Order: sequence, then C-alpha cells, then structure tokens
Amino acid sequence: MDDATASLVAHLESIGPVVIAYSGGVDSTYLAYAASQALGDAALCVTARSASMAASEAEEASALAAELGLQHLVVDTFELDDPRYVSNGSDRCAWCKTHLMDALEPLATEREATVVLGVNLDDLGDHRPGQEVAAARGARFPLVEVGLTKEQIRAASSAAGLSTWDKPAAPCLASRLPYGTPVTMRSLGAVERAEAAIRALGFVELRVRHHGDVALVEVPPAEFERALASRDEIVSACRRSGYSFAGLDLEGLGSGRLNRVLG
Repeated sequence: MDDATASLVAHLESIGPVVIAYSGGVDSTYLAYAASQALGDAALCVTARSASMAASEAEEASALAAELGLQHLVVDTFELDDPRYVSNGSDRCAWCKTHLMDALEPLATEREATVVLGVNLDDLGDHRPGQEVAAARGARFPLVEVGLTKEQIRAASSAAGLSTWDKPAAPCLASRLPYGTPVTMRSLGAVERAEAAIRALGFVELRVRHHGDVALVEVPPAEFERALASRDEIVSACRRSGYSFAGLDLEGLGSGRLNRVLG
C-alpha cells in the first residue's frame, strides 16, 4: 500500500462507517477501494442512476464494484422531475446534489454513517455549486481532507491495481448543454448516442456539446487529424443521434468549457 492510500485509509478509519457516492470514475472508485480497506462492510457504495448518467457508465460502475468486491447499491434519482434542474441555470449542479443527498442520507442514517464524495483538490477551483450543497448537508470530502490531487489519485490507483487509474473524466450528460438550454430526455439521449457512436470509432476522450441542432465535438488536439480523417463517420454518427449539423471544436477537449459564460 503506497503512502497516499495508507494516509487515506487511516483517515477513513477515523471517520467511521461511510456511504460513498460511487460513479465508477477515477476518484469515487479510489475512495471506495480505500474505504473498503479501512472499514470493510461498514463502507457502502451507492450509484445514483438517472437520465443524466450514461447507461454504459452505470453498467461499468456495477461491474467494477462486483470485481472489487465492494458493497454496492444502485438507487434511482429523478432530477428531470424537478423544474429547478430542468431549467439548467448556473445552479443546476446544486439541484442534482440535492437529489443525490436526498437518496443517500436515509441510507447513512440507517447505518449511522457519514456520506462521503470523491471530490479532490483540483475540483475546488471550478464552478461546482453542488459541492456546497453536499457539504452544507453534512457530506465530507476525504480526498480533499488528506490533500490529494487528481494526478496523485491516478498514481495511487495505478499502484493499487485499479483499472480506473487512467479512465477519462466522464461528467454527467447534462454538462454538455449550455446554461439556459432545458435538460430533457431528448437532449440527453442525443448526446449519449452521439458520444457512444464516436467512441465506437476509437476515440477515448471526447465530448459532444449540445447546441440545438448542432453537435460540437471536442477531442484532444492530438486527435484532430484522425477526427478529420473520420469526418464522414462522425457526421453520420451525429445525424443518426438527432443532430442536423456537426462541427469540430478547434480549441480541443476542455473541462468546464461551458462555465465561461459565468465570467
């Protein structure tokens, strides 16, 4: 066990029983792994399944939990029934975390446990109102509390033999919609289908930003040449997914791109 993991395990032992918001991504998987090492059956991983989570991500989370022998539960959340979420204001993430905490808190109460989220130090600099909601409701961020960055978490995950160590970030599908564009099953479905089809072409890191009838595809600049060579297939994938037009973002793949409007 490397030093970072040993420190996190010791910290989780001091927290006691936990309910982990588990998406199957790099951070939540590492947190779940460390919690299982620290607490055994007193660590429960919970995946919140909703329309804004790609079906493939939910399936991968369940498969990985089984592979790692984690205590795992899937619960459904229904953000699309909440007009505050659907309106997609700059506080959308706050309403998402509200529904997540509504689902996790009863489980934590039953187990006399603390809700923990896989937030790392690098996450603190972006616009993430959901973190404030979760913290206000008593959730803790153990990765932050022991001072771990994304790079350190990837390195520790690799040392622990976790297959997620190099997994690309997979934020919720709603993050592909500009603020003010209503979040609907139709728009989320279009993004999910387009991204899955382009990923099937061999692109690992990508986003499809939803701009009405236009799908703006983001890939790393190093992949531009291959994207242009696959232009016909990418355009076809976007049109099959419900878009009339497809474009390549010449700035390349970027996290939090749509937050620029917040100035």
